[in-house]
Amino acid sequence: MSDKPVKARMTAAVEGDVVVFLIGMRINRLSAPWSWLPTLRAMPRMLRELSRDRESGMLGYRMLRRGVRIFYVVQYWESTQKLLAYASDPGKEHHPAWAAFNRRARDGRGSVGIWHETYAVPAGHYESVYDSMPAFGLGAVGGVEPVGRRGDRAAGRLGI
Repeated sequence: MSDKPVKARMTAAVEGDVVVFLIGMRINRLSAPWSWLPTLRAMPRMLRELSRDRESGMLGYRMLRRGVRIFYVVQYWESTQKLLAYASDPGKEHHPAWAAFNRRARDGRGSVGIWHETYAVPAGHYESVYDSMPAFGLGAVGGVEPVGRRGDRAAGRLGI
């Protein structure tokens, strides 16, 4: 999608259920790169793998950073089943990365922390608005359409 702002009020043109998966890491000891650098490098490999595989169920993602210590990714998925299938598949990048992280974590004494949160959002229980923005977030994943097609107010888009 374009980085050019759409000079109108738009909303995500997404139908059905959505899974929002947040995953990240925090560098607790900058002086221990052997503990956190492999973890930092693993995520782009997983995202490339998922992006190439249309059947994986990952709809899209956005990588973010807060300062020099915190890195995280917002991912959008078709279903929790596909997310969990990827996470547990020994033939995919996640499985060996997770095993390697656990080995390093034992030796690293808390040098790096990781976290994730999963939100399974049923159809009709999410809404969005983008005003003078390029497609972003869920809109970048599913495209955008004029707000009026789904209701001019957030409550209307939520069916409230």
